Amino acid sequence: MKVAILGYGNIGKAAEEAIKAAPDMELAGIFHHNDCLECIDADVVLVATPTREVQKFATVLAARGICTVDSFDIHGQIWNLRSSLDAVCQANKCVSVISAGWDPGSDSMIRALLMALAPQGITYTNFGPGRSMGHTVAAKAIKGVKNALSMTIPLGTGIHRRMVYIELEEGADFKTVEAAILADDYFAHDETHVIAVESVDALNNVAHGVNLVRSGVSGETHNQRFEFNMAINNPALTGQVMVSCARAAFRMKARGQFGAKTMIELAPIDLLAGDPESLVKALV
Repeated sequence: MKVAILGYGNIGKAAEEAIKAAPDMELAGIFHHNDCLECIDADVVLVATPTREVQKFATVLAARGICTVDSFDIHGQIWNLRSSLDAVCQANKCVSVISAGWDPGSDSMIRALLMALAPQGITYTNFGPGRSMGHTVAAKAIKGVKNALSMTIPLGTGIHRRMVYIELEEGADFKTVEAAILADDYFAHDETHVIAVESVDALNNVAHGVNLVRSGVSGETHNQRFEFNMAINNPALTGQVMVSCARAAFRMKARGQFGAKTMIELAPIDLLAGDPESLVKALV
């Protein structure tokens, strides 16, 4: 399958590496935000743009019948994006896999599996400590910010602190910038601290991770506890998840299963390279 990349920041570069390592894919090109989308010739396009630009680009591509994968990460707006893209995909017989990073994305699949194992209970997702790409991009977009780094610090039971380090543009007022960051939807729901620094690059680190815990009930049996941990390079994992979802989108379109889907709606086997018989024999 031919897979193209739209956007060439940290995620786009990581996705390029994952495509080149995939045995069933070839890179169909790397495109930038201002390039001609009509010129893209690919089976699937990875929309590796900032989250707030995803809907615009994915809609244009889906209207051409091209499958897309994105890593849209504003949890509260995922269903609206799915609903909007679903109509376009259904009309043009293609597939958009949305919010296909590691959270939302692969972590969502794990949460769904653990809920199936213990239908009654509570799941806590604790991120970090590490660099949040979505929050960092949002902070960089604030007027007066020259560079930014947003670190996520887990406080337990799914509660997080955001540490936002910023370099100011010349003449920018810190208090004005701070107020704009705190009001942004990315930060407005968590304890957030904005700190002015001389050099963001001196602090930057793309490491991240998650601790996901579910305690619940299987049938009528209590005290069932499950825990999932990972320590990762953030853009590398996001790029890999998107590439695996490109495979799923390609296969779903071939089967005539059109529409916009989140990762919990995908068949796990569709994410994997190889034939079904070999995969079932190896994994089941």
